[in-house]
Amino acid sequence: MKEFQNALSNFVHDVASGGAVRHLADAGYSISEIAAQLDYPLPKEKIAAVMWEHFVNTGKICLEEPKEVHEKIRFVKEQDAYGKTSFRKVVETVDNTERKYVICEYGKALYQKKPEFLQFLDLLEPGDREYIELLPWPLTSVYHELDERMKRITELKW
Repeated sequence: MKEFQNALSNFVHDVASGGAVRHLADAGYSISEIAAQLDYPLPKEKIAAVMWEHFVNTGKICLEEPKEVHEKIRFVKEQDAYGKTSFRKVVETVDNTERKYVICEYGKALYQKKPEFLQFLDLLEPGDREYIELLPWPLTSVYHELDERMKRITELKW
């Protein structure tokens, strides 16, 4: 019964705000800015989890060393002549050679709470600090696309 309620809750959240969170995250909004834009209230931790999943699915964050070619999966809704609806899986090959990545070890640093890392967090802009603190970084290294946010963050050394 709990699995059904969790699935239903995730579905409701995705329908109500998942698309908006993904769109605003792609536009570079911070987690607080996204929360302020949503019509349906969503905890910042949930927004961060949706962003994380979206960034992993789109290749902005890679859990393994990035490859030159990335497969992107999407589903296309189709209707036959009789009105029957079905979904078809479409796999696209995306060229990753233009993307630059940086190695991030924020999960381990957040877990250890070393003084030098906490000082580093104090130097960050509020939106960037929130990004580091709320995304569900694993305890292992990940690769993050070197976008404007990550350029600002990696300029500061810890």
